Amino acid sequence: MKEIGAFEAKTRLSQLLDWVEAGEEVVITRRGKVVARLVPPGPAFDRERGRKAPRRVREMRKGVTLGGLRIKDLVSEGRL
Repeated sequence: MKEIGAFEAKTRLSQLLDWVEAGEEVVITRRGKVVARLVPPGPAFDRERGRKAPRRVREMRKGVTLGGLRIKDLVSEGRL
């Protein structure tokens, strides 16, 4: 991990991007305090997995009960 001051980061942005592109993490500081962190991008969002998420949630709900309680009662008690 590389650390660089904000003023210097402003003048060396191209080099910082090269470092991040190569897999390096860069921390930008202002007066010794961390204000930003540049990191390589993570894996892309999996749209297909996102589309399947509601179905997986419905599957997990099967068989789960409130033990005779009603949602309205829980809300009025401030539990939901």
